Amino acid sequence: MTTREVEHEITIDAPAAAVYDLLADVTHWPRIFPPTIHVDRLETDGAEERIRIWATANGQAKNWTSRRTLDPGRLTITFRQEVPAPPVKHMGGTWIIEPLGAAACSVRLLHDYSALGDDPHDLLWIERAVEKNSTSELAALKDNVERVHAADTEELTFSFTDTVHIAGSAKDVFDFINEADRWAERLPHVAVVRLTEDTPGLQELEMDTRAKDGSVHTTKSYRVVFPHHKIAYKQVTLPALMTLHTGEWTFVESEDGTTASSQHTVTLNTANIARILGDEATVADARAYVHTALSTNSSATLAHAKAHAEQKKA
Repeated sequence: MTTREVEHEITIDAPAAAVYDLLADVTHWPRIFPPTIHVDRLETDGAEERIRIWATANGQAKNWTSRRTLDPGRLTITFRQEVPAPPVKHMGGTWIIEPLGAAACSVRLLHDYSALGDDPHDLLWIERAVEKNSTSELAALKDNVERVHAADTEELTFSFTDTVHIAGSAKDVFDFINEADRWAERLPHVAVVRLTEDTPGLQELEMDTRAKDGSVHTTKSYRVVFPHHKIAYKQVTLPALMTLHTGEWTFVESEDGTTASSQHTVTLNTANIARILGDEATVADARAYVHTALSTNSSATLAHAKAHAEQKKA
């Protein structure tokens, strides 16, 4: 069996402990790393944890389960895929953060891997995926950490939630959101939908959406489905005013119905503010514009989901 070992490295102008903390908390990864769609922490016991990751590799959405060992004293995190996604037979590695003085550090990302059946084409596929994802992740880690330490980025990244109470079952509300392939006929602001689900519970959703001014915007998202209580997603083709958009639809059933929520986390693309909103527009203007646009669409979707679920119950 052929086992490959590779190493990637980057220097970051931020304290080593701050970089370690960001890597240690996997719940932030969809916001930091472009390939990561969603992460669930399945088990945690001191320095040991078990996580499930949904991410893209060479443009394909995959998911796998890993075990991690965290060592804050040595600033290392080791990982080993417990249930790899084909064509990977085994995959593991280590994050190593090394201080370069008080305000900088070196981050090394080590991988070792093999392919099912020792297939040379699959080995090449894995090699390309590891190269692409490692390079992308280290660059994104550097960008995120340095921006946080250089200035207050809270204005650029923000979260909000729209919520509605529905006199119906969580399953019926969930079904409406899950069946996005029917949104063009069910939602006035959706023009065209392309939905594929090659792996059960992992969807690729491309959608043409109408804005208030009549313009049509194409977005692409990956969605991770947890029947019947949550759908997490990450947009990978974004509108011009955003560099990040992640979110979750959640459905909580109680005796008197279901509470359905749409949560968004957004990072603004400051480079496009003047082009989209005019030379005088500020970050606050862009924030308000994006918040209103997303909230309008998610509130409309929730309202139609409410009507659908309440009609089914009636």
